[in-house]
Amino acid sequence: MSDQQTIDTAQLGEKIVTVLKTIYDPEIPVDIYELGLIYDVFVNEDSEVKILMTLTTPNCPVAETLPVEVEEKVKTVDMVKDCVVEITFDPPWSQDLMSEEAKLELGLL
Repeated sequence: MSDQQTIDTAQLGEKIVTVLKTIYDPEIPVDIYELGLIYDVFVNEDSEVKILMTLTTPNCPVAETLPVEVEEKVKTVDMVKDCVVEITFDPPWSQDLMSEEAKLELGLL
């Protein structure tokens, strides 16, 4: 039974990442996952999710709305019972956290 739960949390994690890739920073035409704003996604056996993320800057204009959007969209994923988003600035975001795809999209490669 525990093997099944492990598979479920891994599958759920993948579904959550898929949803995160639909959320965009309004100032940059790249999704927040590829931008490197998502530091970690935790899924427990009760299908409760905790997302550790950052913003491009502490004064980011979407500091109030982006975490709420992430929380609401993740809660729409089947099997997710709850979602909490925690914002951190440690380590601070930098362009080094962006995926190759994001850097290519923004002409940084």
